[in-house]
Amino acid sequence: MCLLVLLSGISVFGQAKKDTLSLSELVLSAAPIRKNIQNTAAAVSIITEKEINQTDGVILTPVLNKIPGVYMQQGALNTNRITIRGIGARTQYGTSRIKAYFEGIPLSDAEGETVLEDIDLEALGGIEIIKGPNSSSFGAGLGGVISLKAKQIDEEVTFGKSGTTFGSFGLMKQILSVGSADSNSSVFVNYSNLQQDGYRVNSDYNRKSLNLFGKQRLSGKSTLSFFGIATRLKAFIPSSISETAFNNNPKSAAATWLAAKGFESYDKLLAGLGLEYQFSENWSMDNSFFTTLKNAYEARPFDILEDKTKSVGFRSKVNYSSSLFTLPNVISLGTEFITENYNFSLFRNLYQSNSGKGSLQGERFAKMEQNRRYWNAFLQMETKLSTKLNLESGIAFNTTHYNQVAIFSEAGIKQNYSFESIWSPRIGLSYKIANGKNIYTSLSKGFSIPVVAETLTTEGQINTDLKPEVGVNYEVGFKGNFLGRKLYAELVFYSAQIKNLLVARRIADDQYVGFNAGESSHQGMEFVVNYKFDANANIQLNPYLSGTITHFKFKDFVDRDSDFSGKLLPAVPNVQLNAGLDLVTAMGLSFNASYRYTGKRYLDDANSKETKGYQLLDAKASYVFYVLKKIKMEMNVGIQNVLNENYAASVLPNAVGFGTAPARYYYPGNPVNYYGGFNVVYVFN
Repeated sequence: MCLLVLLSGISVFGQAKKDTLSLSELVLSAAPIRKNIQNTAAAVSIITEKEINQTDGVILTPVLNKIPGVYMQQGALNTNRITIRGIGARTQYGTSRIKAYFEGIPLSDAEGETVLEDIDLEALGGIEIIKGPNSSSFGAGLGGVISLKAKQIDEEVTFGKSGTTFGSFGLMKQILSVGSADSNSSVFVNYSNLQQDGYRVNSDYNRKSLNLFGKQRLSGKSTLSFFGIATRLKAFIPSSISETAFNNNPKSAAATWLAAKGFESYDKLLAGLGLEYQFSENWSMDNSFFTTLKNAYEARPFDILEDKTKSVGFRSKVNYSSSLFTLPNVISLGTEFITENYNFSLFRNLYQSNSGKGSLQGERFAKMEQNRRYWNAFLQMETKLSTKLNLESGIAFNTTHYNQVAIFSEAGIKQNYSFESIWSPRIGLSYKIANGKNIYTSLSKGFSIPVVAETLTTEGQINTDLKPEVGVNYEVGFKGNFLGRKLYAELVFYSAQIKNLLVARRIADDQYVGFNAGESSHQGMEFVVNYKFDANANIQLNPYLSGTITHFKFKDFVDRDSDFSGKLLPAVPNVQLNAGLDLVTAMGLSFNASYRYTGKRYLDDANSKETKGYQLLDAKASYVFYVLKKIKMEMNVGIQNVLNENYAASVLPNAVGFGTAPARYYYPGNPVNYYGGFNVVYVFN
């Protein structure tokens, strides 16, 4: 279903429960054709609600970084960049080349930029990740797809929940939620207020969010879903700092950002309706309609940005189960369309003449309005060739169109531009070599369109010579269960060859020009090992190990007079290793510890500078108990960066120093820090 059902704070029945499902049995619900991990001919990962709850509940960074091939850099709570298999690593700010959805509703805008930190972790019941262009149904996501799932309630219950988390650097998060469900309907409302002073200077953060989710059964064949997520954010920006500041004073902010008291603020609304209809045993349909409204303001030392975004769209798919030449077969045919209006104005920032009070808005010197239309149509088919062999095939068609008015000119310059239409085919085979053990192979093509900053020339006009990045991905893998399905293992090898590589060349303090620079090669190996061990009837231990080894390089890359061919891609680690242990007891006590090693990263295309690898150790303990059978209490305490590692949580690739100022590559990570909290759930029936 394209939208969601219902949200529950925590399970309101039972104590800390054992995990009895094998990872291979988890079902990919966001895919057009649902099936479990075991039989999917692609590298996919599922993050459960339990794993999300093992963190401080503030941000997804430690959750996503457990997944091999996924790397989330966290410059601040509002400054993040996610890459999958190195795709999008050279993006200067934010996340691009990855598609993201929340219950089937796009979180990525029409130009391909993605912001996940808006979604409060309290609203999440799981995450599904498809790595690489391995799904033809999600369009322009060369790196892959991240699908967020809402929490759901399994019991017919009415409840209320209140919770508080507090921690180092002024962390305070408060939540209040109520929910009710019966056999035909459900509704949930959650309010969250997250505040933090931050480890670094000028990094105060405040986010308020209101989440509304519901579902109503209209008949035995149809279900209506609805949701709304409203966010109000104000977050100050310390920005990146130089190597000297990183080593000697990591708490500092960039001097100009501190003087301007730089910040961003916005109000944002994401809303949608979904309708699921089962025509017959063989025919079903999912439709969703959605809109996004955003009003933003950002004070930077070089200017002040005011921008507004309005978008509407729909996503629809029809599934048909039948036989193809007597072979069991499922077909999914669908489309996704988004139309988006984006406009911004730039104003002088007069902070230097504001007596140390920070940013002061001056005259407007630039204005632009852009309309974008994005359309993706897809056909996906799965055929059971034999009892052991499954065939996955699909193809997608995409068109993207821009038109814009009055770029950096009051007279108004009008332009229209459409990127060439792109066909993206995919084929995959999964073969069952033994009970609970599969091998697979796949071949797929994907693409990513340039973001706005990359499409503009120095004069502010659309660069009509720019082409989308296009890549072909080759993949083979093994997925298997051992020891009575208690041990699950995956091993994947992939090679993605990218053409028309999009590169952002910095020409001013906050201005970049995009161009197609050549080709890159993304090769790597990923592995996962999970084990569920019942020490006795009351204690379960779940150790895990995962990691990735990569070799991402430029095959052909010439920028002006510099030839970077053969150099490794900057801003992505050469190795990532994760290990951890989860302990669950029948008494309500649980404990988890996670260790992550991240290898070195180059800081520029020439590989002339690098930042060393780092290791992070986190731990959390929780205790759940009941009061008078109706009240469920949860208490928790945790430590992050137990080893007090001094590390760069994010880097700015190819940073440039202007004038005599050194280049600012580094976003320091938090030192050792602590948090704790409690939740109270009252069940009315």
